[in-house]
Amino acid sequence: MRHYFKYIAVVALGIVSCEPEFDNPVDEAGAYTNGEADFSRYVALGNSLTAGYADNALYITGQENAYPNILSQQFEKTQDVEEFTIPFMSDNAGGLLLGGNQITQNRLVLAVDANGDPSPRVYSGMQPTTEVGNVLQGPFSNMGVPGAKSYHLGFSGYGNIQNLATQSANPYFVRFASSPDATVMQDALAQNPTFFSLWIGNNDVLGYATSGGTGVDQTNNTDPTTYGDSDITDSNVFGSVYSQMVQSLAANASGGVLVNIPDVASVPFFTTVPIKAIPLDAATAGALNQQFSAYNTQVLPGLVQAGFITAEEAQARQINFAEGQNYVTLQDESLTNIGQAIQGEPFNLDPQTAALLSQLRQATPTDLIPLTSAGFLGTTVGDNPNMVNGVSVPLGDQHVLTNAEQALVRNATQKYNQVISGLAQANGLALVDANAMLKQLAEGGISFDGGTITSTFATGGAFSLDGIHLTPRGNAVMANEIIDAINSTYSASVPKVNVGTYSTVTASNEVQ
Repeated sequence: MRHYFKYIAVVALGIVSCEPEFDNPVDEAGAYTNGEADFSRYVALGNSLTAGYADNALYITGQENAYPNILSQQFEKTQDVEEFTIPFMSDNAGGLLLGGNQITQNRLVLAVDANGDPSPRVYSGMQPTTEVGNVLQGPFSNMGVPGAKSYHLGFSGYGNIQNLATQSANPYFVRFASSPDATVMQDALAQNPTFFSLWIGNNDVLGYATSGGTGVDQTNNTDPTTYGDSDITDSNVFGSVYSQMVQSLAANASGGVLVNIPDVASVPFFTTVPIKAIPLDAATAGALNQQFSAYNTQVLPGLVQAGFITAEEAQARQINFAEGQNYVTLQDESLTNIGQAIQGEPFNLDPQTAALLSQLRQATPTDLIPLTSAGFLGTTVGDNPNMVNGVSVPLGDQHVLTNAEQALVRNATQKYNQVISGLAQANGLALVDANAMLKQLAEGGISFDGGTITSTFATGGAFSLDGIHLTPRGNAVMANEIIDAINSTYSASVPKVNVGTYSTVTASNEVQ
């Protein structure tokens, strides 16, 4: 069976920056005002989206084009402001070193292979030089920490290099924490910000989603110290932590802006790989249907008759292929595990076959395949051409985010966003609906002078090559959304940026 599948067609690369139709107006003194806000000491808190992480790494160009830095440049046009400081990486490679050993990979770039096919590859044009143990001297205005969940911002020791061995510290924060036991919030509040932005909570659901739902929904577990990286944060834990952060930040500031959490289904990490990813000719489809015939017509009806599964579940578990594009097969943990039952009478299946069929079904249009699984689909098990992943061998949990798993993510996200909007209203803070913005990018795009920016992977302009984080152009769109909210809330007239002047993804053939 031919098992090489292509998922990402980057047509004509399509990554050239669109030129704006007209130049920005000349900024004259007094043309813009800060209104009721005082931007003189702006501090941004958040995770990788705030830090400028892109292309699966943190690097200088990404940090320079992060939305907080764009905002600080626009704030400067309304009043005198202090320098917006950033804990810069040492290079544009993006990898981190710990004791000289590389612990995170370099950034992704768009490379073209010998056949002319473009795809994301790890950049090898320079060696990483950012050593985690070389602690920078702050304070830093950009307090975005890649990988941070909401509750991490209050964890003592999160910047302690000694805690990296137990994974209770974050190497990015280790680089710029004021002391090993300082918290992210303490370092932010110590700067006495006159204005702040807070975009946190994405990772409280994103780790679960990107892992294909291998983590645990920790609803009703109010002890975040027991959570795993891929778990969903209890909404009450999120609400308590987030409320404390907002109250502390708003106490002495002139104002601030809160940004809510997008639906994971709107980002290209989950929308690029088609769920109907299996191309089959008529002969191969017929052979596969013969292979699953006994399962469809004997095993499933027999289990229904025995009362082991319902007729509805049996119908959902049917496996059928046809000429053309086909849905992948997968293991669904929400289904009844029939593995033990079908090893006994009257089926007498061997353990290996029983394991493959234990929670088997074919995908539906609502299931999502993570971008990182694209290269796994269609590969063989042990070079056996009859054992093809996603076809005769179902995809494991980590390779599919099922509709049931999406519902858990969506439910938590909605609860987080209710907390965020409620606190914005109660404290007179600006609110940015990033959830709506990313949906707009996914459903046609956002127009700007010179073109349209969308969420289409690699060519749409909004998302970097990891499919989750924004490009410089995407950050410019986010900055404009924030500026709109600030101007409306604080009667300010902060100027927006020209989106077309910001870049998208980087092409290079210096790759691994």
